[in-house]
Amino acid sequence: MEIKYEYSRKRSEFGRPCSFSDFLAEVTADIPPDPSLADDFIPQDPVDFAVQEGPVMALHEVNTERVQVSVRGVNHVEGGWPKHVDPKNSELTTRYREEVEREEVYTKTVQRLGSLVEHYIRQNNTIDIYEEYFEEEEEEEEEEEHPSAKTINVLRDPNAIRRMVTHLSWHPDANRAVAVAYCSLDFQDSRKDMNSDSYVWDLEKPYTPELTLKPSSPVVTLEYNSKDWYHMLGGCYNGQIVYWDTRKGGLPVEMTPVEFSHRDPVYGACWLPSRTGTECLSGSTDGQVLWWDIRKLSQPSEKLILDITREDQLNKALGAISLDFAPVLPTKFLVGTEQGIIVSCNRDAKTPPEKIANIFRSHIGAVYTVTRNPFFPKVFLSVGDWTARIWTEELMDSSSIMETKYHTAYLLDVCWSPVKPAVFFTARSDGILDVWDFLFHQKEPSLSLKVGPQHLWDPRSTPRAKRHHPPVPCPQMSNDPLLSVRSQDNGQIVGCGTKTGSVSLLEISPGLCTLRKNEKTLTSTMFEREMRREKVLQEKYRERQLREQEKKKAQPEEKENPQEVFKQAQADFFSNIKAEQRRR
Repeated sequence: MEIKYEYSRKRSEFGRPCSFSDFLAEVTADIPPDPSLADDFIPQDPVDFAVQEGPVMALHEVNTERVQVSVRGVNHVEGGWPKHVDPKNSELTTRYREEVEREEVYTKTVQRLGSLVEHYIRQNNTIDIYEEYFEEEEEEEEEEEHPSAKTINVLRDPNAIRRMVTHLSWHPDANRAVAVAYCSLDFQDSRKDMNSDSYVWDLEKPYTPELTLKPSSPVVTLEYNSKDWYHMLGGCYNGQIVYWDTRKGGLPVEMTPVEFSHRDPVYGACWLPSRTGTECLSGSTDGQVLWWDIRKLSQPSEKLILDITREDQLNKALGAISLDFAPVLPTKFLVGTEQGIIVSCNRDAKTPPEKIANIFRSHIGAVYTVTRNPFFPKVFLSVGDWTARIWTEELMDSSSIMETKYHTAYLLDVCWSPVKPAVFFTARSDGILDVWDFLFHQKEPSLSLKVGPQHLWDPRSTPRAKRHHPPVPCPQMSNDPLLSVRSQDNGQIVGCGTKTGSVSLLEISPGLCTLRKNEKTLTSTMFEREMRREKVLQEKYRERQLREQEKKKAQPEEKENPQEVFKQAQADFFSNIKAEQRRR
């Protein structure tokens, strides 16, 4: 177990230097002998006395018995529903309510309780005992608070050979634990004795893992089942899909056969909403999206080849490197590819080519993360190359409606805030976590902090590197690339995984995790305004293209000299480079 606390302080800020000097001995008191007192003493020979200038101390040790602490809890969930009714499915719950309301017992019970409930309702309406008298002053105080964050804990890979933290998943039960996937994504990483285990960490006991997951191959992605908390889904580096039942320990309950699994690492895996809660989805860079049922993992129940030419050819497929599925839209899901294209898919389509609904040409290079807004499902966020971009499905074949500035470091992961519709977190390869609030600032992040396990609290923070990028040097006190970032359901704590295997838990200031009045309405208005602006720009661009085509038809064609075009492009390129160097 490795526990480190380091405190740094300038020498001039504490203590006072001691000044020592040498001087000769001097007599401070002299008592001469008195011969008249000699008769009162009894001579003894020999006489040996010991004089101690301080009291004699005794050393005692007491070892108390260690108290065995056990964590117990009671979980209160919405109950009363039959097993075949999913409380999260509005159609099933509505249908069941209608059946119950038609029963005679229900009518009599409501009539009997109606008068009693009416009495208490009238009593509550008489006076508001929860009235806030100084609400305006509290809001003013909150507005003055500056965005901040502090590191409250660090979870370190317990193995000697550190691996990357490729994915984080919070426990659905009040986020009491976090599942961390550890895997080395460096090309041909051949370090000896490298462990393939992943861990589940209890936040109350951060020094040792609560559960050790032992897959056959390192896990790239891990996800909790929101319906059945004991089930966990994992996508392995060798392409297999694995699931665990945490009540049975860390060994996999079942895994997919190699011959029917993906041919490349599984970068995306998620659970699908269903009556049984056993269906899941996986995506890999082999160009396939596969549907599974954990009750029968012998072969996939459905397959989709990501061929945007709609010819259903695997050799033309795009590699999936990120996956997003929102329960609000049960038939649609998004796939981010390593070619920089986001594919919007519809599972209910009749033929495989029709399942590829829309295509968004988003980034230069891989789309590391794509995620829908929890408040506005048609709006989604992607991260890749040096920017994060916001898109809407209402605009087809268009550019993003909003985007961040271009950073000097790669952006490798992103996640929305679950409580504020315009706030999201981006993780960078230089170790910096940026907190953006597009409702207030669109050109600069509201908060940038360096995430690092070296300091228990740092008002800044540290970064990370990811799969297809070149390796980033990571000295002990230098930049540690951030590879993954996930926020709790309440938005108060954000977990950041690094390349060196540590997970930093950051506590966000209340201003960044508290929903204000009309914030949702203002965010919706902002997205609609940007969408209208993008539509206008699209129309003007099309008009310009039509005018240029008409001019070309009216004028005779002039052949361009390739050498002149190359020289002009070269001159423009070097002039842009010099301008950027002068700016920095």
